[in-house]
Amino acid sequence: MKKKNRLSGFVFTKHIPKEQSPFERLFEVFQELITYTSGDFDEAIEWLRQLDEEYKLTTKDYSIDDFIEDLKTKGYIREEIRPNGQGSGDSDSNLKMSEKLERSLRKRALEQIFGKLKRSTGGNHKTKYTGQGDEHAGEFRSYQFGDALEQISMTESLKNAQINHGFDDFLLTENDLVVEETMYKAQMSTVLMIDISHSMILYGEDRITPAKKVAMALSELITTRYPKDTLDILVFGNDAWPIDIKDLPYLNVGPYHTNTVAGLQLAMDMLRRKRNTNKQIFMITDGKPSCIQLPDGRYYKNSVGLDEHIVNKCYMMARQARKLHIPITTFMIAEDPYLMQFVDHFTAANMGKAFYTGLKGLGEMIFTDYEQNRRKRIR
Repeated sequence: MKKKNRLSGFVFTKHIPKEQSPFERLFEVFQELITYTSGDFDEAIEWLRQLDEEYKLTTKDYSIDDFIEDLKTKGYIREEIRPNGQGSGDSDSNLKMSEKLERSLRKRALEQIFGKLKRSTGGNHKTKYTGQGDEHAGEFRSYQFGDALEQISMTESLKNAQINHGFDDFLLTENDLVVEETMYKAQMSTVLMIDISHSMILYGEDRITPAKKVAMALSELITTRYPKDTLDILVFGNDAWPIDIKDLPYLNVGPYHTNTVAGLQLAMDMLRRKRNTNKQIFMITDGKPSCIQLPDGRYYKNSVGLDEHIVNKCYMMARQARKLHIPITTFMIAEDPYLMQFVDHFTAANMGKAFYTGLKGLGEMIFTDYEQNRRKRIR
């Protein structure tokens, strides 16, 4: 009896966009707005109302007020009680983000940045080191004598056995066995330094919001995908201080100079307390170092050009981090030649890396570098 030849292939259909409810449509815009307003609910809603007037985001059946009520009902915002013990039900001024919305913003930032990274070309994620480890590489090879039994992929091996010997009499031989490659999984301790000096919003360019999004996405990636890794976040202006992950949506710039030395000192103090072998510092900045604190507690500031005294302190910190085997990767959001020259010398003193990037590619660069670094021993 002849077997009928059946044609096989792909069927292409017209893309049908996913239908969104009125709440989901507004919620996407609202999350972007409240990130830009650093958690200011009133300002975000005011912007949403203006966008609604221009682009007709709402309908007769669903208004901005209905959206606010849904935010309350779904637990994305909470109402704070005033010191006098009375709530202000007739005003939105006491409506704040809840922890649920903070988590949603981190997850959204991760999808925006890391989602693009996963869809990019394969050349961005090559790793040189494979072998006996505990992190799956997603690559397969034939079994070799001495391979651990737990490395054998039973699904792929059984498929080989059926292809090689048929379905009638089951037979599994050594030649059918397939091993999944694994990689040495390096636990990583990372400190992310974010410049919050006034220049991060100068010249009509918002540089703090992309930096804030990257921090939210990186924190979400580490806590969900690499729970054994650690991420500490600090901000630096005239001084440097640590912030919690939950504080990221509210991050904003201040009337500060740039005390890079204070940021590096705090970052290294944080990493000294970590037991992991792999330690690194990511620094996001757009300006030159312009401030240090003197031994007597006073601040020495100079915004004109590159101050030799301040710059030499930065080089000293870079060399100190190198002795502690802590590489510093600088993501420079500026293209001034004299600032690039400073970063080049700073990077050479640390034997680290530097990226001169615009705001658009900042997230992809940081994520790629993080994934590459955590798969090798930094010594």
